[in-house]
Amino acid sequence: MRPLLIDTDPGIDDALALLLALASPDCSVEAITTVAGNVEVPLCTRNAKRVVAVAAPLRSPCIVEGAATPLARPLRTAVHYHGADGLGGALPPEAPSPPPAPGSAARTLVQMARRMGQMLTVVAIGPLTNLALALELDAPALAGIGRLVVMGGAVEVPGNVTPTAEFNMYVDPEAADRVVAADLPLELIPLDVTQRVILRQPALEAALRSAPSGLADFVSTVTRFAFRVEAVSGTPGITLHDPLAVGVALDPSFVTFERVRLEIGAGGETRRCPGPPNCRVAVAVEAERFVPWFLERLCRASSS
Repeated sequence: MRPLLIDTDPGIDDALALLLALASPDCSVEAITTVAGNVEVPLCTRNAKRVVAVAAPLRSPCIVEGAATPLARPLRTAVHYHGADGLGGALPPEAPSPPPAPGSAARTLVQMARRMGQMLTVVAIGPLTNLALALELDAPALAGIGRLVVMGGAVEVPGNVTPTAEFNMYVDPEAADRVVAADLPLELIPLDVTQRVILRQPALEAALRSAPSGLADFVSTVTRFAFRVEAVSGTPGITLHDPLAVGVALDPSFVTFERVRLEIGAGGETRRCPGPPNCRVAVAVEAERFVPWFLERLCRASSS
């Protein structure tokens, strides 16, 4: 069982990515750290707890709240896509629940890196603020993990916030720059590949017929908003940005990597630059194989 730490800002596609990981028999989600991004961090933490409750794994991961703001600029959220609450605005209010596990997300990242070393895979599917703060605490520990799989960037394609920047990099480019420059075992899953992985509503509805009812109701509810938003923009379904990153963490063969050197611009641009490679970037994806694999795992009962 591959141990995972997932750093996330749930978010509709983050929720799908978490459900994928929690239902996968070949990994164990040891911790979920939250970071401000798609919505403010208290909502991210609440949404992470909701997803874990729906998945009902045999052993629940600890959930640790992280950075509430980017390193050096105000937070920009994506409520236009994810709804005011991050999950489509369609779920009823929750009763007060216990606070998340004590301790900052950065400390949790460092503690798990020290304890698990090469065994640990970190999957970062939000802005990289928590990772940058963890580097300040213990950069050698982070460098010693097995893999750091990051969803972010737009290398050879236009961005989805500005013509040159993808959302996670745009929200906290200072953090992204520190992470990319830190000599980590970094694997970047950018828009270049994620935008080719589209989940169409009829396929999801068909797959959910075999899912447990609580899971099916939750997924149908939180994706309905995103399907409407995507339809207005002309996209034929939900783009599986974050689920693809989790999928690559579990099965790297879904993508083809190229070793490159990248730098992050002040506006969140993800640019090739001269010099020795500092990461592996996904440049091709087997979308036709990934989507059925994702749906099969999403719609089974959790086995974590």
